[in-house]
Amino acid sequence: MENSADIPTIEEVAKVLRCSKAHVQNALRGKLRGVPRLMHLSMGRRKVVRREWLQQWVENGKTQ
Repeated sequence: MENSADIPTIEEVAKVLRCSKAHVQNALRGKLRGVPRLMHLSMGRRKVVRREWLQQWVENGKTQ
């Protein structure tokens, strides 16, 4: 079973990224131009992101 710390909510993702929940929702929907879609799990209306997916997404978004 996953530890709940390994599966942050949208609000927790927004705190990590220092942005709004709406911006995270746009990342989940792929509505940010030039930014890949953030992988997530849908549990009914609730959306969660595995911490490893978030870390991978951030690493892939870094520019050189």
